[in-house]
Amino acid sequence: MYAQAPPVAGVSKRSSTRRWLDKHRNDPYVKAARAGHWRSRAVFKLSEIDEKDQLLRPGMTVVDLGCAPGGWSQYCASRLGGRGRIIGIDLLAMDALEGVEFLQADFAAQTGLQALEARLGDVPADLVLSDMAPNLSGVTVTDQMRVMHLAELTLAFCEDWLRPGGSLLVKVFQGEGFDELLQTMRRLFASTAVRKPDASRDGSREMYLLGKTFRSG
Repeated sequence: MYAQAPPVAGVSKRSSTRRWLDKHRNDPYVKAARAGHWRSRAVFKLSEIDEKDQLLRPGMTVVDLGCAPGGWSQYCASRLGGRGRIIGIDLLAMDALEGVEFLQADFAAQTGLQALEARLGDVPADLVLSDMAPNLSGVTVTDQMRVMHLAELTLAFCEDWLRPGGSLLVKVFQGEGFDELLQTMRRLFASTAVRKPDASRDGSREMYLLGKTFRSG
């Protein structure tokens, strides 16, 4: 009976942390990111989608929402090759990246949105990227609501700042609110697709909605 008793909370937490660290170190995308001097394994999610859907080209204005630690912005800078503009925003700090304008601000707050709009000036975005996610609570309903709220804010930003013909790639979770957001994107974009990159972690509910050829007005 003793073997079936609940473990001590502290021991359980340490064991769980060790398992996560071991899995993280052995993750092939983590290893590839280190070998390629990328800031995060998330770069391979964007690169896979970009290779398939041809999102990035020199001369674009790209907005990267929730950009820290900078993997997606770093990839965009490599693809634009110094020709174009990348503006990233995140509540967390991010080390400087050549070719990337960074704002440390909360996109979900009015002050953060205003700072981003001021940085754009009168120039609309060609591509909006959002890999934003809230701090997950482990409560599925709550986490779903928070993720969908960020996606809705991203879509509202696009309605004001994405140029006609532009594209959006936004992280979502399958669940409550997903179908409604998908329908809205189908109304706003000439084509909409669901993407689940190979680099998404096993067991993750995340996926990405891709809208191409924005319909202004």
